[in-house]
Amino acid sequence: MEALLVCTGIVALAEIGDKTQLLSFILAARFRRPLPICLGILVATLANHALAGAVGTWLTTLLGPAALRWGLGLSFIAMAAWMLVPDRFDESDARFARLGVFGTTLMAFFVAEMGDKTQVATIALAARYHEFIMVVFGTTLGMMLANVPAVLLGERIAHRLPVRLVHGIAAVVFALLGVATLAGAGERFGL
Repeated sequence: MEALLVCTGIVALAEIGDKTQLLSFILAARFRRPLPICLGILVATLANHALAGAVGTWLTTLLGPAALRWGLGLSFIAMAAWMLVPDRFDESDARFARLGVFGTTLMAFFVAEMGDKTQVATIALAARYHEFIMVVFGTTLGMMLANVPAVLLGERIAHRLPVRLVHGIAAVVFALLGVATLAGAGERFGL
């Protein structure tokens, strides 16, 4: 249960102001069809985060406990720093318009999420918690908690979110996870 809650919270915070949340606003404004957009986000996120979770799980088979602990600890600290760098949305991330609303959202989200903060976080969280299903479910839930309101409320909430504050909180959480991991908090998981 810890993995589910931590993954959901971290990714929901990390997604605020992220380029995929900006993509949600753009898709909502362009298509004005929330259900296929939300379903496209869900399917793309599940696929992307399942891939990321598999990579994170695979990494635990390659690295010994000490190397994994150091790698994860430093990765979480790097994520903390990365959270403080604002994202920019590239219009080319929404280039799949000929695929319909669901297809456009699915493809645009999947591509935009590749190498994104939340995908990298999913890799690290899967390696940290060794609970593939809970990590993928939690990170996907976090994405949906951040993106569904963006689709449904769009511009009404876009300018009211304290993005810098939310990113600062997420950075602190990542930094604390990194320090705790380096200090041996994951030893019960074999890290």
